[in-house]
Amino acid sequence: MRVNREDMLELTRRMTIARNCFGRIAGGYMDGEGYVDGTFNTHFQKLSGADKTKNLRIAKAVPFSETNRQLKGFRFRPEGQGPGSVWQLLMALRECELKNDALLLSLYEYIGERYQPGFPYGIYVFHGNYDIPLKGSDKVQQRESEEIYSFLVCAICPVDGDYEAGEPQQGFLFPAFSDRAGDIDGIDVFSADGNPEALMALLF
Repeated sequence: MRVNREDMLELTRRMTIARNCFGRIAGGYMDGEGYVDGTFNTHFQKLSGADKTKNLRIAKAVPFSETNRQLKGFRFRPEGQGPGSVWQLLMALRECELKNDALLLSLYEYIGERYQPGFPYGIYVFHGNYDIPLKGSDKVQQRESEEIYSFLVCAICPVDGDYEAGEPQQGFLFPAFSDRAGDIDGIDVFSADGNPEALMALLF
């Protein structure tokens, strides 16, 4: 499933201080063996200006990456969308807008069981709402909204001893954003090394 670059650029334009679409940020700090070492969960607007800028840079790295190489679209199979599936977990996290710490811990532990790079890392999860403006036949944006796209961005970054994040190495955008609309059966998976297929096979 190809990712449209223009769709991703449209999203990243809402990932700035002035036009921020994120309401909440949460995360888990993991040791090199994939065990949770600490967590956080806060309203995005409660961050300092410097922390907002730093975390927007982390979130933006996923959709702003090289489409169809570092960022590729995949679809969940119907059998992978049942009770107890990671798809169901992501849907629940989206619905609660990251306000359920138990669900978040389940996500961190799920990733930690499968992703063990041998060094400490952070799992950063953002929830956003994008009020998608309608476009007229001449492609000019109009004021009325056609859909509110409620979504999660997850970025996995190496961290140092002070929990300072390095550049995102893996991550995903859920649901997928395709043709200016959300697709709950799809997910856009990011890998800085240009192999998102490996992460898709590992986690989903």
